[in-house]
Amino acid sequence: MKIQRASGGLLLFTALCLMAAGLSYAEDGVKDDEIILGSSLALEGHSSFLGTQTQHGAMAYINSINEKGGVNNRKIKIISYDDSYDPAKCEANTQKLIEQDKVFALCNYVGTPTTLKALPLIQKAHIPLLGLLTGSEALRHPVIKEVFNVRSSYNQETQGIVTKLWDIFGVRKFAVFYQKDAYGEAGLKGVEIALQKLGSTPVAAAGYERGSNDVTDALNKIREAKPEAVIMVGTYTPSANFVLSSKWSSFDPYFHSVSFVGAEEFARLIGQDSDGVIVTQVVPPQNSPGPALQEYRDLLKKYYPADKPNFVSLEGFINAKVLVAVLNKMGKNVSREEFIKTAESLNNLDVGLDHKISFDPKNHQGSDAVYFTVIKNGEYQLITDDSWKSMKKRSVSQ
Repeated sequence: MKIQRASGGLLLFTALCLMAAGLSYAEDGVKDDEIILGSSLALEGHSSFLGTQTQHGAMAYINSINEKGGVNNRKIKIISYDDSYDPAKCEANTQKLIEQDKVFALCNYVGTPTTLKALPLIQKAHIPLLGLLTGSEALRHPVIKEVFNVRSSYNQETQGIVTKLWDIFGVRKFAVFYQKDAYGEAGLKGVEIALQKLGSTPVAAAGYERGSNDVTDALNKIREAKPEAVIMVGTYTPSANFVLSSKWSSFDPYFHSVSFVGAEEFARLIGQDSDGVIVTQVVPPQNSPGPALQEYRDLLKKYYPADKPNFVSLEGFINAKVLVAVLNKMGKNVSREEFIKTAESLNNLDVGLDHKISFDPKNHQGSDAVYFTVIKNGEYQLITDDSWKSMKKRSVSQ
C-alpha cells in the first residue's frame, strides 16, 4: 500500500511539474521566448503599395521591440503571406495561418473584401485580429469580438468631407466614384448616409471592377450628372486615372478620396495635376510634430532606408504600437481570451499622437480621428480651420 501511495504521489507530482512547464504553451503560437502572429496582405499586384507599406511600418516598430528583448521576454514573430488583394487568397492564407502555422493572433490585414472573406474563419477559431487597413462599417457594427480596428471608419471620413464641402463651399451636387466590391460599397454607403442627414442624395454613382484600371464608363456617367464634387472610394491607380481623365476632358470638380487610396502613390501618379485634390487621412502627415512621428521617421529610416515616410506605413506603425501595448499589458499569462479582454480594457492609450486609443466591450474601434489634407506641389498639407477658409472655391465646367 505504501508503494502504491508513493507511486501515485510521484505521478501526481510529475503531472503537476509537466503542467507548470507547459503553461506558456497553452495557446497556439506562444512559446517561452517567442509569440507568433500572422498577417495576410497585398505584397504583390495592383495594390502592393498598400500591403508592403503597412508591413514595413509595422515591422519597423516590431523590430525595434525585438532588439530590446521583445515583450515580456518573448520576441514577436510575424508570418506574412501575400494575398494580392484577392479575397479567396486572403481566406486561404488565413486558414493556413490558423491551422498549419498555428499563430496566436492576426494583425495588419489590408482591405475590406479580403478581410470579410476571411472573417468566418477568424470567428470560428476565436482568434484575435488587431489593426486593419479598412474603414468598413461591416467590421465595426455590430461589434465583432475578435476584431479590433485602430483607425476611424469610412463613414466618419465621408461624413467629414461632405459636411465641409457643403458648409464651406456650398456644394450641393455630389457624385461617387467607387470600386465595385465591399470596400467601394462601404464608402458609397457612407456618402449616402452623410447626404441623407442633409436632405440630399448623390447625383450619380459609378464604379470600376477591382483589379481594373479602366474608368471610362464611370467617368462618362458621372460627368453627365454634372456634380460639383466627386468622392472617390478606390485604390491609387484607378483613382488617379479618374482624376487625370476628368481634368483632360475639362471636367474639374472638387476631388476627394478616402484614406485607403494609398495617398503618396496616388499623388505620384497624378503628378502636376494633383494640386487641390483632397484626401482624408486617419493618421497625421508624416512631418507633423510629436513623439510618435519622430520615432516612426527614425525607425523607418533604420530598418527600411529606401522607403519614404507615408500615411500607409505610419498607420501600420501605429497598429504595431497598439498591438505591443496589449501584449505588454497581458504579462506572461498569454491566451486569446485574455488578449481580447486586455484590448477591451485599453483606455486613452497614449501612442504619441494628438489622439489616444481606447477600446471597450461595446466599441472595438480605437480612434475617431480624421485629418483633412490637400495636395500641393505633390505634397500633402494639413487643412486647418483657417486654411479651409482660404482655399479657392472651384468652378465646375458644365
